[in-house]
Amino acid sequence: MLETLQNIFKVPELKRRILFTLGFLAIYRIGCHVPIPGIDPKALSEFFQSQEGGILGFVSMFSGGALSRMTVFALGIMPYISASIILQLLTSVVPSLEQLAKEGAAGRKKITQYTRYGTIVLSIVQGAGIAVGLQGTTSPGGAPIVINPGPAYLVFTVITLVAGTAFIMWLGEQITEKGIGNGISLIIFAGIVAAMPAATAQTATLVRGGIMQPYVVLVILAVVILVTGAIIFMEQGHRKVPVQYARRVVGRKAYGGANTHIPLKINTAGVIPPIFASSIILFPATIAQVIKHPWMEVVAASLSPGSLVYMTLYVGFIVFFTFFYTAVMFNPVDVADNMKKQGGFIPGLRPGKNTSDYLDKVLSRVTFVGAIYLSAVCVLPMFLIKELNIPFYFGGTSLLIVVGVALDTLRQIESHLLQRQYDGFLKKGRIHGRAGR
Repeated sequence: MLETLQNIFKVPELKRRILFTLGFLAIYRIGCHVPIPGIDPKALSEFFQSQEGGILGFVSMFSGGALSRMTVFALGIMPYISASIILQLLTSVVPSLEQLAKEGAAGRKKITQYTRYGTIVLSIVQGAGIAVGLQGTTSPGGAPIVINPGPAYLVFTVITLVAGTAFIMWLGEQITEKGIGNGISLIIFAGIVAAMPAATAQTATLVRGGIMQPYVVLVILAVVILVTGAIIFMEQGHRKVPVQYARRVVGRKAYGGANTHIPLKINTAGVIPPIFASSIILFPATIAQVIKHPWMEVVAASLSPGSLVYMTLYVGFIVFFTFFYTAVMFNPVDVADNMKKQGGFIPGLRPGKNTSDYLDKVLSRVTFVGAIYLSAVCVLPMFLIKELNIPFYFGGTSLLIVVGVALDTLRQIESHLLQRQYDGFLKKGRIHGRAGR
């Protein structure tokens, strides 16, 4: 492990990418502490303390605590994720968007541009909802959160929140392009990790004050360790589909004849389904939380983490997006066609449609197991929150995102290291070949 860490900083390109990523994540964390003018921080803090464990605490977790401090990054990256979901769903049903997706880099660039426009529209809607909601909200002590409510406050707050989300979106794209790992996932990862020290300190304070029993802390630690181990085990799991390639003789040389396999991961979609599911539920729940109306209060209570309606919708969305994103990432028909062109076949099956049907059946079964695993990891800890009365949000969703993003980033770092070693070997071989000639 230590040798691997040393090798990371021996590769100039990888070192530059990692430092670039850390620098941009630091910029994001700084922005999470820049407050919007016109907000009473004390009244806001008291209000969010009364909302811990509810939907606003859950939303604040995804924004890295920026919402609870009402900073320029209060909306976080969720509008971008919501816009991405809408565009991906539309791509499957709108022929023009489907054609764009098949046009390669140019089509993807156009879809990305539409996603950005959608992000701005959703940011305006969510920013206006939060600004209007805070304008009429008071702390438990009766102090108004907004110091000088009025049109000027509303316009300035919405512009600031939209600009903050646009800047986060740009940060995420830059990290993906010039850094290491997926920028959007790393931004969510950074926000969750940044909240862990404060949650740990809060737990220690509650234990010292006698509010929380020590055995509860032991149960939390045991759950964290077990869930982390389960996530790592399942993320590494895959089903191997054997593939054989026919032997071809060209002149005096024989090509092919190799035996290999197609690894079908249990969780091909990664952390995308829980993030997408959370984003869809959080959008109406946030609006319902800030708008003071009896009907909206019922909606907010129904969509709060731990409620039956929330968990039912959450599991349903996770299952749907697990299958949907897996279908986007892995197309059995294309894989079967490529195998047929290269002379490959699955033993006992004819190339073509029989192979694609078999791959689709196996993938559906494996994906079903992955969907159940994701649902269990994200929902089961909510029962512990409800039974043990944990005063801060802890759930499998946050742990799944942290472990999943960390594993994906480590895989990319490992890929860069292997690629560097491989390039160095070829370069050395070419130099030696020239000298011999």
